[in-house]
Amino acid sequence: MLIYVVEDDTSILKLIEYSLRSKGYDVYCFENGNDFFEKLSEKKPDIVLLDIMLPDIDGTEILTKLREKEDTKNIWVMMITAKTSEYDIISALDGGADDYIKKPFSVMELLSRVGAIARRASTSEKDKNILEFSGIVMNNLKRTVTIDGEQVDFTFKEYELLKYLILNKEIVISREKLLTYIWGYDYEGETRTVDMHIKLLRDKLQEKRNYIKTIRGVGYMLSTKD
Repeated sequence: MLIYVVEDDTSILKLIEYSLRSKGYDVYCFENGNDFFEKLSEKKPDIVLLDIMLPDIDGTEILTKLREKEDTKNIWVMMITAKTSEYDIISALDGGADDYIKKPFSVMELLSRVGAIARRASTSEKDKNILEFSGIVMNNLKRTVTIDGEQVDFTFKEYELLKYLILNKEIVISREKLLTYIWGYDYEGETRTVDMHIKLLRDKLQEKRNYIKTIRGVGYMLSTKD
Protein backbone atom coordinates (compact mmCIF):
# COMPACT_ATOMS: atom_id res chain seq x y z
CA MET A 1 0.00 0.00 0.00
CA LEU A 2 1.36 3.40 -1.05
CA ILE A 3 1.32 6.26 1.47
CA TYR A 4 2.26 9.91 0.92
CA VAL A 5 3.22 11.94 4.00
CA VAL A 6 3.15 15.75 3.89
CA GLU A 7 4.81 17.25 6.99
CA ASP A 8 7.20 20.21 7.27
CA ASP A 9 8.76 19.19 10.59
CA THR A 10 11.74 17.07 9.50
CA SER A 11 12.03 15.13 12.76
CA ILE A 12 8.34 14.17 12.72
CA LEU A 13 8.53 13.34 9.02
CA LYS A 14 11.47 10.97 9.55
CA LEU A 15 9.73 9.31 12.49
CA ILE A 16 6.57 8.72 10.46
CA GLU A 17 8.53 7.42 7.48
CA TYR A 18 10.57 4.98 9.58
CA SER A 19 7.51 3.74 11.47
CA LEU A 20 5.43 3.14 8.34
CA ARG A 21 8.27 1.47 6.44
CA SER A 22 8.85 -0.85 9.41
CA LYS A 23 5.30 -2.12 8.86
CA GLY A 24 5.87 -2.74 5.17
CA TYR A 25 4.20 0.33 3.69
CA ASP A 26 5.63 2.02 0.60
CA VAL A 27 6.21 5.65 1.69
CA TYR A 28 7.01 8.96 -0.03
CA CYS A 29 7.62 12.06 2.08
CA PHE A 30 7.14 15.75 1.28
CA GLU A 31 7.89 18.89 3.29
CA ASN A 32 5.55 21.13 1.31
CA GLY A 33 2.40 21.03 -0.76
CA ASN A 34 4.00 21.89 -4.10
CA ASP A 35 6.32 18.87 -4.05
CA PHE A 36 3.37 16.70 -3.01
CA PHE A 37 1.22 17.82 -5.95
CA GLU A 38 4.11 17.33 -8.37
CA LYS A 39 4.46 13.69 -7.29
CA LEU A 40 0.68 13.28 -7.17
CA SER A 41 0.49 14.10 -10.88
CA GLU A 42 2.80 11.15 -11.55
CA LYS A 43 1.29 8.53 -9.24
CA LYS A 44 -1.70 8.40 -6.91
CA PRO A 45 -1.29 6.99 -3.37
CA ASP A 46 -3.75 4.87 -1.41
CA ILE A 47 -3.45 7.05 1.71
CA VAL A 48 -2.24 10.59 2.43
CA LEU A 49 -1.07 11.73 5.88
CA LEU A 50 -1.47 15.49 5.72
CA ASP A 51 -0.20 18.15 8.11
CA ILE A 52 -2.49 21.17 8.37
CA MET A 53 0.10 23.92 8.89
CA LEU A 54 2.53 23.82 5.96
CA PRO A 55 4.91 26.53 4.68
CA ASP A 56 3.31 27.02 1.26
CA ILE A 57 -0.20 25.57 1.04
CA ASP A 58 -2.46 25.05 4.05
CA GLY A 59 -3.32 21.38 4.57
CA THR A 60 -7.06 22.11 4.51
CA GLU A 61 -6.62 23.71 1.08
CA ILE A 62 -4.80 20.60 -0.14
CA LEU A 63 -7.64 18.45 1.19
CA THR A 64 -10.20 20.60 -0.64
CA LYS A 65 -8.26 20.28 -3.91
CA LEU A 66 -8.04 16.50 -3.50
CA ARG A 67 -11.79 16.20 -2.97
CA GLU A 68 -12.61 18.47 -5.91
CA LYS A 69 -10.76 16.43 -8.55
CA GLU A 70 -12.25 13.29 -10.05
CA ASP A 71 -8.99 11.32 -9.99
CA THR A 72 -8.10 12.14 -6.36
CA LYS A 73 -11.39 12.58 -4.51
CA ASN A 74 -11.46 8.98 -3.30
CA ILE A 75 -7.95 8.96 -1.82
CA TRP A 76 -8.03 8.26 1.93
CA VAL A 77 -6.72 11.22 3.94
CA MET A 78 -5.68 11.45 7.60
CA MET A 79 -4.97 14.93 8.92
CA ILE A 80 -2.02 15.57 11.24
CA THR A 81 -2.87 18.53 13.42
CA ALA A 82 -1.83 20.54 16.44
CA LYS A 83 -5.30 22.10 16.40
CA THR A 84 -7.38 20.13 18.87
CA SER A 85 -10.61 22.08 19.35
CA GLU A 86 -13.86 20.29 18.51
CA TYR A 87 -14.59 22.90 15.84
CA ASP A 88 -11.23 22.32 14.07
CA ILE A 89 -11.66 18.56 14.17
CA ILE A 90 -15.25 18.58 12.90
CA SER A 91 -14.31 21.07 10.17
CA ALA A 92 -11.54 18.78 8.93
CA LEU A 93 -13.72 15.67 9.01
CA ASP A 94 -16.69 17.36 7.39
CA GLY A 95 -14.30 18.80 4.80
CA GLY A 96 -13.54 15.28 3.63
CA ALA A 97 -10.81 13.94 5.94
CA ASP A 98 -11.21 10.29 6.85
CA ASP A 99 -9.40 10.55 10.18
CA TYR A 100 -7.09 12.79 12.17
CA ILE A 101 -4.27 12.47 14.66
CA LYS A 102 -3.31 15.10 17.22
CA LYS A 103 0.23 16.26 17.85
CA PRO A 104 2.08 15.06 19.81
CA PHE A 105 1.23 11.44 19.03
CA SER A 106 2.78 8.06 19.81
CA VAL A 107 4.10 5.72 17.14
CA MET A 108 1.67 3.04 18.29
CA GLU A 109 -1.29 5.39 17.86
CA LEU A 110 -0.08 6.42 14.42
CA LEU A 111 0.31 2.83 13.23
CA SER A 112 -3.06 1.88 14.70
CA ARG A 113 -4.85 4.70 12.91
CA VAL A 114 -3.09 4.06 9.60
CA GLY A 115 -3.85 0.36 9.94
CA ALA A 116 -7.54 1.14 10.48
CA ILE A 117 -7.63 3.28 7.33
CA ALA A 118 -5.74 0.63 5.36
CA ARG A 119 -8.33 -1.97 6.35
CA ARG A 120 -11.16 0.35 5.35
CA ALA A 121 -9.41 1.11 2.06
CA SER A 122 -8.99 -2.59 1.32
CA THR A 123 -12.65 -3.22 2.10
CA SER A 124 -13.80 -0.34 -0.10
CA GLU A 125 -11.89 -1.79 -3.05
CA LYS A 126 -14.17 -4.82 -2.85
CA ASP A 127 -17.35 -2.71 -2.90
CA LYS A 128 -19.58 -3.02 -5.93
CA ASN A 129 -19.23 -0.20 -8.42
CA ILE A 130 -23.02 0.14 -8.53
CA LEU A 131 -25.18 0.00 -5.39
CA GLU A 132 -28.96 -0.06 -5.61
CA PHE A 133 -31.73 0.17 -3.05
CA SER A 134 -35.38 0.67 -3.99
CA GLY A 135 -34.83 3.28 -6.69
CA ILE A 136 -31.67 4.74 -5.15
CA VAL A 137 -28.64 4.06 -7.38
CA MET A 138 -25.07 4.89 -6.36
CA ASN A 139 -22.24 4.80 -8.89
CA ASN A 140 -19.01 4.44 -6.91
CA LEU A 141 -16.81 5.08 -9.93
CA LYS A 142 -18.44 8.41 -10.73
CA ARG A 143 -19.61 9.03 -7.12
CA THR A 144 -23.07 9.96 -8.33
CA VAL A 145 -26.49 9.25 -6.86
CA THR A 146 -29.77 9.01 -8.73
CA ILE A 147 -33.19 8.72 -7.10
CA ASP A 148 -35.80 7.24 -9.42
CA GLY A 149 -33.59 8.25 -12.35
CA GLU A 150 -32.98 11.84 -11.23
CA GLN A 151 -29.44 12.80 -10.15
CA VAL A 152 -29.11 14.37 -6.70
CA ASP A 153 -25.94 16.00 -5.38
CA PHE A 154 -24.46 14.73 -2.11
CA THR A 155 -21.52 16.02 -0.08
CA PHE A 156 -18.58 13.68 0.59
CA LYS A 157 -19.84 12.69 4.06
CA GLU A 158 -23.45 12.35 2.95
CA TYR A 159 -22.35 10.06 0.13
CA GLU A 160 -20.26 7.89 2.46
CA LEU A 161 -23.10 7.72 4.98
CA LEU A 162 -25.66 6.65 2.37
CA LYS A 163 -23.23 4.12 0.94
CA TYR A 164 -22.63 2.58 4.36
CA LEU A 165 -26.37 2.38 5.06
CA ILE A 166 -27.01 0.63 1.73
CA LEU A 167 -24.15 -1.81 2.26
CA ASN A 168 -25.71 -2.64 5.64
CA LYS A 169 -29.39 -2.46 4.65
CA GLU A 170 -31.90 -4.06 7.02
CA ILE A 171 -29.26 -3.98 9.77
CA VAL A 172 -29.50 -1.69 12.79
CA ILE A 173 -26.36 0.46 13.00
CA SER A 174 -25.49 2.34 16.17
CA ARG A 175 -24.56 6.01 16.14
CA GLU A 176 -21.17 5.05 17.56
CA LYS A 177 -20.52 2.64 14.70
CA LEU A 178 -21.43 5.32 12.17
CA LEU A 179 -19.03 7.72 13.90
CA THR A 180 -16.37 5.05 13.79
CA TYR A 181 -16.71 4.31 10.07
CA ILE A 182 -17.59 7.69 8.60
CA TRP A 183 -15.80 10.14 10.89
CA GLY A 184 -12.84 8.16 12.25
CA TYR A 185 -12.64 5.08 14.41
CA ASP A 186 -12.18 6.80 17.79
CA TYR A 187 -13.67 10.19 16.97
CA GLU A 188 -14.95 11.61 20.25
CA GLY A 189 -17.49 14.06 18.82
CA GLU A 190 -21.02 13.85 20.13
CA THR A 191 -23.57 11.76 18.29
CA ARG A 192 -25.48 14.89 17.27
CA THR A 193 -23.05 15.01 14.32
CA VAL A 194 -24.56 11.75 13.06
CA ASP A 195 -28.12 12.94 13.71
CA MET A 196 -27.47 16.17 11.81
CA HIS A 197 -26.12 14.32 8.77
CA ILE A 198 -28.99 11.82 8.86
CA LYS A 199 -31.42 14.76 8.73
CA LEU A 200 -29.60 16.23 5.72
CA LEU A 201 -29.57 12.80 4.07
CA ARG A 202 -33.29 12.35 4.60
CA ASP A 203 -33.99 15.76 3.08
CA LYS A 204 -32.11 14.79 -0.08
CA LEU A 205 -33.82 11.39 -0.30
CA GLN A 206 -37.11 13.29 -0.51
CA GLU A 207 -40.00 10.81 -0.83
CA LYS A 208 -37.71 7.98 0.24
CA ARG A 209 -36.70 9.75 3.45
CA ASN A 210 -38.69 7.30 5.58
CA TYR A 211 -36.46 4.45 4.42
CA ILE A 212 -33.99 5.62 7.06
CA LYS A 213 -35.53 4.31 10.26
CA THR A 214 -34.65 5.73 13.66
CA ILE A 215 -34.12 2.94 16.18
CA ARG A 216 -34.71 4.71 19.47
CA GLY A 217 -31.78 4.59 21.83
CA VAL A 218 -29.58 2.75 19.32
CA GLY A 219 -29.13 4.32 15.90
CA TYR A 220 -30.48 3.91 12.38
CA MET A 221 -31.44 1.30 9.82
CA LEU A 222 -32.12 1.49 6.08
CA SER A 223 -35.25 -0.48 5.28
CA THR A 224 -38.43 -0.31 3.20
CA LYS A 225 -40.36 -2.19 5.89
CA ASP A 226 -42.62 -0.33 8.31
